[in-house]
Amino acid sequence: MAIVKMKRLRLIALENDRTALLRRLQKLGCLHLSEPPSDESAWEGLLHRETDQSAEKQAQLRLLQNALDVLKRYAPQKTGLLTPRPMVSEQEFLNEKELPAQLAVAKQVTDRAAELNRLVAQETRLQSERASLVPWQALDLPMEMTGTKTVDVITGTVPGPVNFDQLQGQLADQVAEAALYRLSQSSEQQCLLLVCHKSATASALELLRNAGFTTGQLGGWHGTVAENAHRLDGELERVRQAAEQEKSLLLELGDRQDDLRLAADRIATELDREVNSHRLLTDQHIVCLQGWVPEADVARLTGLLEQFDCAWDLADPTEEEIPDVPVKLKGNFFTRSMNCITEQYSLPAYDGVDPNPVMAPFFIFFFGMMMADMGYGILMIIGSLLFLKKKRPADRSFMEMIFWCGISTTIFGALTGGFFGDFIPQLCRIINPASTFELPALFTPLNDTMAIMIGSLILGLIQIITGMTISVVKKTKDGHFADALWDEITWWVILAGLALMILKIGTVKGVPVVLVIGGLMLLYGSTRNAKGFGKLTALISAVYNGVTGFFSDTLSYVRLMALMLSGSVIAQVFNTLGATFGSVIAFVIISMIGNVLNLLLNLLGCYVHDMRLQFLEFFNRFYKDGGKAYQPLSLQSNNVEIIKEDK
Repeated sequence: MAIVKMKRLRLIALENDRTALLRRLQKLGCLHLSEPPSDESAWEGLLHRETDQSAEKQAQLRLLQNALDVLKRYAPQKTGLLTPRPMVSEQEFLNEKELPAQLAVAKQVTDRAAELNRLVAQETRLQSERASLVPWQALDLPMEMTGTKTVDVITGTVPGPVNFDQLQGQLADQVAEAALYRLSQSSEQQCLLLVCHKSATASALELLRNAGFTTGQLGGWHGTVAENAHRLDGELERVRQAAEQEKSLLLELGDRQDDLRLAADRIATELDREVNSHRLLTDQHIVCLQGWVPEADVARLTGLLEQFDCAWDLADPTEEEIPDVPVKLKGNFFTRSMNCITEQYSLPAYDGVDPNPVMAPFFIFFFGMMMADMGYGILMIIGSLLFLKKKRPADRSFMEMIFWCGISTTIFGALTGGFFGDFIPQLCRIINPASTFELPALFTPLNDTMAIMIGSLILGLIQIITGMTISVVKKTKDGHFADALWDEITWWVILAGLALMILKIGTVKGVPVVLVIGGLMLLYGSTRNAKGFGKLTALISAVYNGVTGFFSDTLSYVRLMALMLSGSVIAQVFNTLGATFGSVIAFVIISMIGNVLNLLLNLLGCYVHDMRLQFLEFFNRFYKDGGKAYQPLSLQSNNVEIIKEDK
């Protein structure tokens, strides 16, 4: 239950050494730089923070990320799920000579993408214009023509359902000097041409407007419809060719994606250095910094600092500084697999307890109990090992957790006789209907449900008492034994008294002595800080919260039995469904599809419910959260894997 002990570093160095010092510290990768104290009155007029210079680096990083997004869309690289990050030496990673050229490539990519977007927008506009001419393609007059000295020529539309023949007849009867022609028709509209003597135009338009006639669709056009359509077709072809050329150029630049990813990591490293540089105080002659370093790295850090003209001191954090001390969890090959769980909740406070060592056995045991299938466990083991070996992820904790849970799942599967449910017995019965083969099992979810439920409650009780024990030890170390006595030990005495009373042990004249002692302890402990009527309410609250909280938390562990039972039943249902066809091939196909779905469902369900048990039933007994993550000034390598140089 170890949280890495930190030392506070305070350092004064020459301003001329700032850049070199930060670069060396970044390469060392063990110093977490703190923000300057909020109360800088002692330094007022002497030291100040430099202007933040990180904006340029942030812009460069955005440029690279945008370029990579563009190339991912137009020149995707074929990579497998297990493709590892490219490996580069530390010396090559720190060599920034190629960075200007890589930024130039990124600029070229984004410029090409911007031009391509412009061409796509232009193509869309031209297509819209071309589509707007289609209904008028029967018009062979110039579209800007509005008539002659004595005749008006007007184009317009009416709604599609309008009866054109009836409208044409009405116009002929009422306005003899007008003629109406239909150029096209669709369900939405009809395009019409009105030719009318100027003296009768007003009357003709009034009649047509009653039918929904509107004008102005061809405003702004010049020349015939055919001439404009031909022109637009030519422009569309040129725009499409230009767009294809831009896509080809982007495709050629797709080979530079690895270089751009490397450049992104280099810029991220520079950005991290700039951000941390802003945390230094200076007077243009000296710089001052404060940070935190793990005790184990003190020798490496002091060895580096001795190479510079600087003064420093290292000290343990004071009580006032503890809330600001960054937290780094110390784990081994087993407990570090729980980092992904703890970090999803919240890091423990620096003066708190690392939950991983005590949580790991429970989490892994519970996960295996809920999955309880040899086939699923073997797949989890093989899949996690393959991923870790091939992918080489920067954060290994999640896959390491899957590996350990796979081992636990396999063990419980062997105990319950589960291998993809009852896959093997069902397969044997298809091959030989007289087969009675069954995998050996110590207990089974369907036949021993009550025993599994009782076992789940006992396991839950053990974990809850473990959490209470951690709380007692922590409070005792901190000098608060009285709180441990009245908050946790009192309930242990009550539970022991209940157990002895049930077993009829330790009673004097029918009085359960231990239980009475526990009750008196609860009476005193819950009311010791209350006064007057508050003593009664404090006692009632302590009894209610203690009883309901303790037993409801224990009952939550019934989910271990429920998930074990549901996973086993679902697997057997798919196996039974596949067996109904009486064909080995059909059985294997249906069974494997069903078991894959069941595996994915159980992985999610067991993971979520296991986390819930840890967060709500276990952590609330002892956990103190609110820790700040240990984030040292270091090389940023999200896209590449840096091979460290030998020291």
